Amino acid sequence: MNGRNGSLTSSSSVSQDLLLQAYRRAIRLVFNLVVVALLVGLFVGAWRTFLELGFTFTEPTVRLGLKELVTNVLSLVVLLELVRAFVEYFELERVRLEILLEIGIALALREFLLLLYEARLSGMDVFFWGLGILALVAGRTLAVQFSPRRAG
Repeated sequence: MNGRNGSLTSSSSVSQDLLLQAYRRAIRLVFNLVVVALLVGLFVGAWRTFLELGFTFTEPTVRLGLKELVTNVLSLVVLLELVRAFVEYFELERVRLEILLEIGIALALREFLLLLYEARLSGMDVFFWGLGILALVAGRTLAVQFSPRRAG
């Protein structure tokens, strides 16, 4: 009786190990595909930004041309931060809080600057956007200061 229970336990342990290995391989495959897709998007975005530099000079006003340029560059910065987060997860199998906060800062700055270019912000909106960005920067500073790498 005891030998039979032991063989059931070992076969379930083997099947769990195989299932865990299949899961890890599937996760690696998905992350590889996501990183490739993000890199392709990054290169296409950078190429299109360089191609659209001419529009900066042909737009009716310099402000419109610069708005498009700033929008494209800030979008590329956000995409670059996402690529960095995925690559780091792929290498270390964890996501650092500071990288997530950097993505949040880049995204918040992008949206804030776009709203500023559209002149759709009141004084109080600028104050709250600034406060939110400051909170993200403070959070990132704390994440760097108290990171597990520094402590250990």
